[in-house]
Amino acid sequence: MVTVFGIGVGVTLFLGLTIFFLLRGFRNPVRPHQQFPAHLGIPFQEVRFPTAHGRQLYGWWIPAEKEDPSPAPLLILVHGWGQNAGLWLPLIPYLHQAGFHLLAFDSRSHGNSDADGYSTMVKFAEDAQAAIRFARSQFGERIQWVGMMGFSIGAAATILATSREPEIRRAVAIGAFSHPGHIMRQGFEEKHIPYFPLVWLLFKYIEWRIGARLDDIAPMNNIAKIRAELLLIHGAHDRVVPPEHSRILIQRANPENTHFILINDCQHSNCLQTEVLPPLVIDFFQNGLQKIKAMDKAGSLDPARPVEKNWESNEQ
Repeated sequence: MVTVFGIGVGVTLFLGLTIFFLLRGFRNPVRPHQQFPAHLGIPFQEVRFPTAHGRQLYGWWIPAEKEDPSPAPLLILVHGWGQNAGLWLPLIPYLHQAGFHLLAFDSRSHGNSDADGYSTMVKFAEDAQAAIRFARSQFGERIQWVGMMGFSIGAAATILATSREPEIRRAVAIGAFSHPGHIMRQGFEEKHIPYFPLVWLLFKYIEWRIGARLDDIAPMNNIAKIRAELLLIHGAHDRVVPPEHSRILIQRANPENTHFILINDCQHSNCLQTEVLPPLVIDFFQNGLQKIKAMDKAGSLDPARPVEKNWESNEQ
């Protein structure tokens, strides 16, 4: 009996330590800000506002560049894993000049925002919704309507937030994954870590910590709930989040309000520096999907190809 008990304790300790070290691999780096909108000659205001768990977020409020005082659309900008609001500096001048108010923020445990344990897609989505509430409370009379744009995990969070937040009218998701379990499992497979029991136990632990099943928060299982216009953009050569993820999302989405554009000569992060992106997202936020679909039909953009690969629901 003692021997069996000892073996059980040893196995439990081994699995616990293994999961601990696996989790350490998910702790995002915290990168300080190197540049600010002022470096680009753009006026901005540093702001702090509350989010879940009593934490505070840091962000940039950038008012629209326009002569008349009439309300303008607001775009919430949601960065990716291990990044901060500075990710959007290549696009901010274009969006600013196009007449949008901008609120770019650092998600929890990123940039200058408060730490709050391990970062998750759910926390990104909560922070994005907190940004909307803050902007409405502080600048409500200046806001015409609300849009959102996210990159990578921020794109997945944008899909989740848009499915929950009826105030969002238009959203852009760049390099979104279809399911958090699928993208994590892909990373473990590349490192030759077996799914059962280690990754399976890790997923169970993550679900316990976030208080939700991965299937329930997965973008692929929430995208059909979206009533806003949604534009999915993906790099044709993305190896971090393969484009199959967006192809799965477009299959699950409402075809009336969702469109998918595949950008050639684009991988993952460098998609934000491509010349086609600024006019593409500006056209979408200004004119909606009708203009984008017309451009795509005319051959101005690369259309989405049929799904080449699919995944079943994550094995829980």
